[in-house]
Amino acid sequence: MISGFPRRIHAMEDESAPGGASVGPIRACVHETVTAYFRDLDGQASHDLHRMVIEQAEAPLLEVVMRECGGNQTRAADALGINRGTLRKKLRHYGLED
Repeated sequence: MISGFPRRIHAMEDESAPGGASVGPIRACVHETVTAYFRDLDGQASHDLHRMVIEQAEAPLLEVVMRECGGNQTRAADALGINRGTLRKKLRHYGLED
């Protein structure tokens, strides 16, 4: 576990469905949101859904992790499981760099 991170962050993956699929709160939120998105489309075609969902989830993820790591990019990259260069690129992409 990463120093400074609460243990409950690992609890987000504790629940499992048959076959080992995670049914934690983040997955449930995405499922509910995408289901509502398709319901709201009312049969119209969807385009670029993967990019839209990733960008909607990734930006706040980066914001929260950077805040929780006190702005330390090395700690944040470690928490996210990505290298620091990738983190810097993503922060620039979303306009989140200081």
